[in-house]
Amino acid sequence: MYSAALLLHSWVRWVVVIAGLLAVARAIAGMSGGKPWTRSDARGTLIFTIALDIQTVVGLALYAWLSPITRLAFGDMSTAMRNPALRFWVMEHLVGMIMALALAHVGRVVIRKRTEAGDKHRLTAMFMGVAMVVILLSVPWPWGTNPRPLFPW
Repeated sequence: MYSAALLLHSWVRWVVVIAGLLAVARAIAGMSGGKPWTRSDARGTLIFTIALDIQTVVGLALYAWLSPITRLAFGDMSTAMRNPALRFWVMEHLVGMIMALALAHVGRVVIRKRTEAGDKHRLTAMFMGVAMVVILLSVPWPWGTNPRPLFPW
């Protein structure tokens, strides 16, 4: 079960990254081109937040029940916090991703309440852009200190 959940979590990462980058790119293009806010713009932020929600559910299942890494860390939290690799999985990855999830959801609420297209594009670029920066910093990339493969098979 752990391997299947980890594989799913690794692949859904790409949906999140692509959807987030597309939402930000559309917002920047809309802002700089003075374009109207369209249903496609709103749908882009929706797809991004739904992908983040799915990723969070799978990630929390890994975190709370399935991962031998977090199980080991929960056995002795003070030791885990002194170990950079364990601390990344137990705290840094989790906190970063929850921050990104909150930014995306709060952003969607704030964006929906605005009426001006320019405001919607600007807020989308801001909220989704910051969420993407946090995500990109919190992902265990292969070249980082806690490497995971780009495309797990």
